[in-house]
Amino acid sequence: MIIIMGENMKKTVFIKNAAILTASSLVLRFAGIIFKVWLAAKIGSEGIGLYQLVFSVYMFAATFATSGICTAVTRMTSEELVVGNKAGIKRILQRCIQLSLVIAAFTILVLFFGADFIAANILHDTRAVLSLKILSFSLPFMGICSCIKGYFMARRKAAPSSSSQLLEQVVRIVVIMLVISRYENLELDFACAAVFLGDTLAEGASCLYVYIRYRIDFKKLKFDSTATRKPYKLLPAISHIALPISAGRYLNSLLRMIENILVPICLSSSALGGNGISLFGMIKGMALPILFFPSTLLSALSTLLLPEMSEAAVRGRKAVVQSISYRIIKITSIISIIFSALFLVGGMQFGRLIYSSEDVGFLLQALSPIVPFMYLDAICDGILKGLDQQKFTFRTSVSDSAIRIVLVLLFLKRCGIYGFIGIMYFSNFLTGILNVRRLVKVSGLKLNLTHTIFLPMLGAFTVCLGVNTLLKLLFSMSDLFFVLILCVVCITLYLIYLFALGIIDRDDISFIRQK
Repeated sequence: MIIIMGENMKKTVFIKNAAILTASSLVLRFAGIIFKVWLAAKIGSEGIGLYQLVFSVYMFAATFATSGICTAVTRMTSEELVVGNKAGIKRILQRCIQLSLVIAAFTILVLFFGADFIAANILHDTRAVLSLKILSFSLPFMGICSCIKGYFMARRKAAPSSSSQLLEQVVRIVVIMLVISRYENLELDFACAAVFLGDTLAEGASCLYVYIRYRIDFKKLKFDSTATRKPYKLLPAISHIALPISAGRYLNSLLRMIENILVPICLSSSALGGNGISLFGMIKGMALPILFFPSTLLSALSTLLLPEMSEAAVRGRKAVVQSISYRIIKITSIISIIFSALFLVGGMQFGRLIYSSEDVGFLLQALSPIVPFMYLDAICDGILKGLDQQKFTFRTSVSDSAIRIVLVLLFLKRCGIYGFIGIMYFSNFLTGILNVRRLVKVSGLKLNLTHTIFLPMLGAFTVCLGVNTLLKLLFSMSDLFFVLILCVVCITLYLIYLFALGIIDRDDISFIRQK
């Protein structure tokens, strides 16, 4: 009876967390897209491109601030929760925060005092100087926040992290809109700096909020058992988890930063011509966020599954690992394939509706076939890290980034935007296949390719092409109504098709409850 009650409670907690994460992720991404549309109208695709260029440096600096320690906090705290060691949990979090602050302090010094050099000699755009200096002050907040969120992930409490992200987004949007609206016709460098000012204040507010929530939660943390673990050295334990992830993130962020710097330069000097910064902004800041928006549910599930997978692996429950891995790959594949088809047939309407840009619509259509690989790559990467496969993900991500840089140098000046699209195809296909293959090998699961790929692909593209053709032949409507009707009708018919063929069933629908 006690075991059954425990399992039911665990299911209830998982369902609650999934609902919270999914709802908050939907709100955040939807608000982010609406805000990005507003921002693009204010500063244009060139402004978005400059922001993305500085943001690549921001992400590289943020990698040092977080240093993969969030994953270490989650996994080590999960182990301490199993044995009921409250003192061990506090000790782990304190040490991880200390490490984050030391690394963040060093990064601030480099970024703030090196801003002029970085902007002039690395980014090749002096308009980035002010933004670089402002964003440096967000790094300590980011480090602390990352550690505390790792604690809440281990506690299987989604509400604190989700609500902090909502607060962060609200502060960011309000600050940026107030500054940019208050000072019309800002130069591009000041407009970009205003965006990063909003980011910095938002990180500070989020950090303060999650710290308060942690203090409240930790005081309530009680264990029926007084069991303790034999003391061990924290630094080696943290390093074992964090270093492979950190090394991968450091190197991968560096390589991605190099790629992001090279792309606008090469696009500007390509045979096809064009404003490299503007094209870069349309790809990274406008098209890709739309392509990734439907993955909200999957992102929430993968976040929740990290402690689930870690605990199952520690307890040697191989069947649980196989079951979770199979279900999440199947669900990811089914969801990504239908949206890939929708973006393929309706990409132009999406682009005009959201950004009033047929260029963005073209990019959505051109990149739509790689959506399944992007989703599978991201989901499998997270699960593999939960299974102590961070060394593999490190090698994969670094190799991918290095190859992308070589391909950028070889093809972008010759082929322009089409070369970059080709590089994204190759990169996402390669990493997606490698990560899925590794997960299959590590977990020992057997994939039914007919049910996970071939039949969903056949149904999705047949339904979307058919509905798209009928709508264009029989009706004349605005882009808004076209997109709404296309999505509702195609997704409904696709689900009916999947149920009729037995590709999804009640077991899939109740997957979250069972876990």
